[in-house]
Amino acid sequence: MQVTQALSCPLVELMAPLVARDGFTPTSLPAVSLVASHRPCARTPLIYEPSLIIVAQGYKIGFLGDREIHYGPGQYLVQTLPLPFECETHASAESPLLGVSIRLEPALLGELVTAMVERGGDAEEAPVPMASVSMTDGMQGAVERLLRMLHDPAETAAMGGLRVRDVVFEALKGQQGPALRALVLHQGHYSRIVQVLSRLHAHYAEEVSVEALARQANMSPSTFHQHFKQVTQASPLQYLKRLRLIKAQQLLVQEECNVNQAAEAVGYRSVSQFSRDYKRCFGVSPLQHRQEERVLQAP
Repeated sequence: MQVTQALSCPLVELMAPLVARDGFTPTSLPAVSLVASHRPCARTPLIYEPSLIIVAQGYKIGFLGDREIHYGPGQYLVQTLPLPFECETHASAESPLLGVSIRLEPALLGELVTAMVERGGDAEEAPVPMASVSMTDGMQGAVERLLRMLHDPAETAAMGGLRVRDVVFEALKGQQGPALRALVLHQGHYSRIVQVLSRLHAHYAEEVSVEALARQANMSPSTFHQHFKQVTQASPLQYLKRLRLIKAQQLLVQEECNVNQAAEAVGYRSVSQFSRDYKRCFGVSPLQHRQEERVLQAP
């Protein structure tokens, strides 16, 4: 595949007028959001829903276990599972981070994968749930058409679904195509772990045991632990704790819950234990984090 060079300029020109603020700016297409940051952000835990993230300007480094995942102009991130990880953002007021996020909708993904089912061929390697991929000419063109369309409400209403479909189709043709197909084809250990992760994300505040999760995956506890860590780079209980803390952060910052409410909502019975775990994860107490974010978001 030929990789396009000097990718950022056309995308930056198309993105910049659409960005309303730092963070995620929704568009009239539910699956598409603009991403921006005018300041650097130190390594911090977060979670993305399954999505494609194309960065036109600025730079991000994701940390998943012992892996470093770099993505900026010339690459895009393929996030197939909602994995807690850590992310570092390189941006400034003069050169803000600008990107677009396209949520991977299961129905669209299933339709495209079914239409693209390959016959025969070599066995694919075990899927990687999160990786950066080099932009190709095809992906560059699909993203440009999507962004140009967002400037025209009439075209967006008429053609939005096709433009999103075009981008997802290019991702399925790329290096992370096997990981995207694995979400639909429901084969092997990877698929069983995906099903367990879906349950954890739907019921993260409930009490769980590794034995119960292993039974759901139809594996022995030792085999389940091995495959779970292979996919997520964390043990099941480490993963659940990180997931709860990130959900609590969202409640504190976005929903304006107090510390007690956030702790209870994510399944903590002890507020003091929640505060200790939160500070260990984010480097500040939940109350301090809430206060700092309010200052940053103030007009």
